Amino acid sequence: MHIGPLRAPAAELLGTALLLWAIVGSGIAVTHDGPLIAQLFPHAIAVGLALAAIIVMLAPISGAHLNPAVTLAAVLLGHLPRARAASYVVAQVVGGAIGVMIANLTFGLPAVTLSVNGRDGMPLIASEAAVTAVLVLLIFLMVRAGRSSGAIAVSVGAFIAAALLFTSSTAFANPAVTLARMLSDTFTGIAPASAPGFLGGQLVGALSAVALVRWFTAPGTHRGADLDAQPSSPDGRSAER
Repeated sequence: MHIGPLRAPAAELLGTALLLWAIVGSGIAVTHDGPLIAQLFPHAIAVGLALAAIIVMLAPISGAHLNPAVTLAAVLLGHLPRARAASYVVAQVVGGAIGVMIANLTFGLPAVTLSVNGRDGMPLIASEAAVTAVLVLLIFLMVRAGRSSGAIAVSVGAFIAAALLFTSSTAFANPAVTLARMLSDTFTGIAPASAPGFLGGQLVGALSAVALVRWFTAPGTHRGADLDAQPSSPDGRSAER
């Protein structure tokens, strides 16, 4: 299907806004006294389900990157023309900010309040590098294996839901999410002073994943014993199958 020049960035803006609405809104909704895991578990389920649904909805239009790390990897791996990358990233960052403002307002909070939730230290930065690397690796290995957009959506949603629980950083794994979450002084927020470390970790993770994808899918690589694997035929978008 032909996609007009503004429709793909608009889809990225919409999708990232919806994602941040889900992240911040569910984070506000589950905040209460008690064990942290009791707050994280419903939050993780809500985010994973919302992410899967957004990918299914928008993959045919933009590839549903919703994440500058994914867009960067798509460019480096030849799935997205460089000329389109800037519009994707701008849309993701703006959409993320809009989504946070919607979440704040719908819970009766100011539209924007800078977070004071410090998330500092090398363990958290390393966590962001690792979880971003696995996320990008998951997406592009599935794309290059010819998996459907539905299968990718379910896998990505499930991984992020799980990673919210098993990573020390709660799996931001997304520069647009990191920047947007500075705007909410709630359970899901991140202090502006903590954001550069997360962004650096995410960049390292994305670049590491690109190298791994190239290695795993290099010409002549044997596919192993997956009897259900179909021939790979990438079509130029990162999550549209």
